[in-house]
Amino acid sequence: MIRRIATRAAAVPAVMAVAAAAALTLTTAPAAHAVGENSKCSVNWANFGATVGKNGWNLRTGPSTGYASRGYLYRGDKLTVLCSRGNWDYSQLSQRSRSGIPKGTRGWVRDDGLVSLAG
Repeated sequence: MIRRIATRAAAVPAVMAVAAAAALTLTTAPAAHAVGENSKCSVNWANFGATVGKNGWNLRTGPSTGYASRGYLYRGDKLTVLCSRGNWDYSQLSQRSRSGIPKGTRGWVRDDGLVSLAG
Protein backbone atom coordinates (compact mmCIF):
# COMPACT_ATOMS: atom_id res chain seq x y z
CA MET A 1 0.00 0.00 0.00
CA ILE A 2 2.84 2.39 0.73
CA ARG A 3 4.26 1.62 -2.68
CA ARG A 4 1.02 2.63 -4.44
CA ILE A 5 0.79 5.89 -2.54
CA ALA A 6 4.37 6.77 -3.44
CA THR A 7 3.67 5.97 -7.12
CA ARG A 8 0.55 8.13 -7.16
CA ALA A 9 2.36 10.96 -5.39
CA ALA A 10 5.17 10.82 -7.95
CA ALA A 11 2.68 10.75 -10.85
CA VAL A 12 0.85 13.90 -9.74
CA PRO A 13 3.77 16.31 -10.39
CA ALA A 14 4.39 14.68 -13.79
CA VAL A 15 0.74 15.09 -14.79
CA MET A 16 0.77 18.68 -13.55
CA ALA A 17 3.94 19.41 -15.58
CA VAL A 18 2.38 17.96 -18.76
CA ALA A 19 -0.81 20.00 -18.21
CA ALA A 20 1.21 23.17 -17.61
CA ALA A 21 3.26 22.58 -20.76
CA ALA A 22 0.10 22.02 -22.80
CA ALA A 23 -1.42 25.22 -21.44
CA LEU A 24 1.70 27.20 -22.33
CA THR A 25 1.73 25.78 -25.85
CA LEU A 26 -1.88 26.79 -26.40
CA THR A 27 -1.42 30.33 -25.12
CA THR A 28 1.86 31.10 -26.87
CA ALA A 29 0.88 29.72 -30.30
CA PRO A 30 -2.60 30.90 -31.28
CA ALA A 31 -4.48 28.77 -33.76
CA ALA A 32 -3.96 29.85 -37.35
CA HIS A 33 -7.72 29.93 -37.92
CA ALA A 34 -8.15 32.51 -35.14
CA VAL A 35 -7.78 35.33 -37.66
CA GLY A 36 -9.84 33.70 -40.43
CA GLU A 37 -8.24 33.32 -43.83
CA ASN A 38 -4.75 33.19 -42.37
CA SER A 39 -5.18 29.43 -41.93
CA LYS A 40 -3.10 29.34 -45.13
CA CYS A 41 -0.17 30.97 -43.26
CA SER A 42 3.09 29.25 -42.49
CA VAL A 43 4.49 32.06 -40.28
CA ASN A 44 2.55 34.25 -37.82
CA TRP A 45 3.83 37.77 -37.14
CA ALA A 46 3.29 40.18 -34.27
CA ASN A 47 1.24 42.59 -36.42
CA PHE A 48 3.91 44.48 -38.34
CA GLY A 49 3.03 47.81 -39.96
CA ALA A 50 3.76 48.14 -43.67
CA THR A 51 3.29 50.65 -46.48
CA VAL A 52 2.54 49.76 -50.08
CA GLY A 53 5.44 50.88 -52.27
CA LYS A 54 3.97 50.27 -55.73
CA ASN A 55 0.86 51.40 -57.59
CA GLY A 56 -1.84 48.96 -58.72
CA TRP A 57 -0.84 46.22 -56.28
CA ASN A 58 -3.59 43.58 -55.81
CA LEU A 59 -5.13 42.74 -52.44
CA ARG A 60 -6.12 39.10 -53.03
CA THR A 61 -8.35 36.50 -51.36
CA GLY A 62 -5.48 33.98 -51.17
CA PRO A 63 -1.68 33.67 -51.39
CA SER A 64 -1.20 33.46 -55.17
CA THR A 65 -2.21 35.17 -58.40
CA GLY A 66 -4.77 32.38 -58.87
CA TYR A 67 -7.01 33.99 -56.22
CA ALA A 68 -9.47 36.81 -56.93
CA SER A 69 -8.51 40.43 -56.35
CA ARG A 70 -10.40 42.44 -53.72
CA GLY A 71 -9.11 45.62 -55.29
CA TYR A 72 -5.97 47.61 -55.94
CA LEU A 73 -3.58 49.15 -53.47
CA TYR A 74 -1.48 52.20 -54.26
CA ARG A 75 1.78 53.70 -53.02
CA GLY A 76 1.28 54.99 -49.48
CA ASP A 77 -1.61 52.69 -48.48
CA LYS A 78 -1.07 51.41 -44.90
CA LEU A 79 -1.37 47.77 -43.86
CA THR A 80 -0.86 45.61 -40.80
CA VAL A 81 0.87 42.32 -41.69
CA LEU A 82 -0.62 39.46 -39.67
CA CYS A 83 1.20 36.43 -41.14
CA SER A 84 2.93 35.11 -44.25
CA ARG A 85 3.22 32.21 -46.63
CA GLY A 86 6.22 32.25 -48.93
CA ASN A 87 6.42 35.74 -50.44
CA TRP A 88 2.76 36.56 -49.65
CA ASP A 89 1.62 38.49 -46.57
CA TYR A 90 -1.86 38.22 -45.06
CA SER A 91 -2.65 41.82 -44.14
CA GLN A 92 -5.35 44.16 -42.90
CA LEU A 93 -5.83 47.71 -44.16
CA SER A 94 -5.00 50.20 -41.41
CA GLN A 95 -6.98 52.92 -43.20
CA ARG A 96 -9.20 53.22 -46.26
CA SER A 97 -7.09 52.58 -49.36
CA ARG A 98 -6.59 55.18 -52.06
CA SER A 99 -8.75 53.03 -54.35
CA GLY A 100 -11.60 52.95 -51.79
CA ILE A 101 -11.15 49.54 -50.13
CA PRO A 102 -12.55 49.96 -46.58
CA LYS A 103 -10.34 50.12 -43.49
CA GLY A 104 -10.11 46.70 -41.82
CA THR A 105 -10.38 44.71 -45.06
CA ARG A 106 -8.10 41.67 -44.96
CA GLY A 107 -6.33 39.99 -47.84
CA TRP A 108 -3.07 38.74 -49.30
CA VAL A 109 -0.36 41.00 -50.76
CA ARG A 110 2.97 40.04 -52.32
CA ASP A 111 5.69 41.20 -49.99
CA ASP A 112 7.90 42.65 -52.74
CA GLY A 113 5.32 45.44 -53.12
CA LEU A 114 5.62 46.50 -49.48
CA VAL A 115 8.08 48.91 -47.89
CA SER A 116 8.61 50.36 -44.40
CA LEU A 117 8.02 47.15 -42.48
CA ALA A 118 7.99 48.00 -38.78
CA GLY A 119 7.04 45.87 -35.79
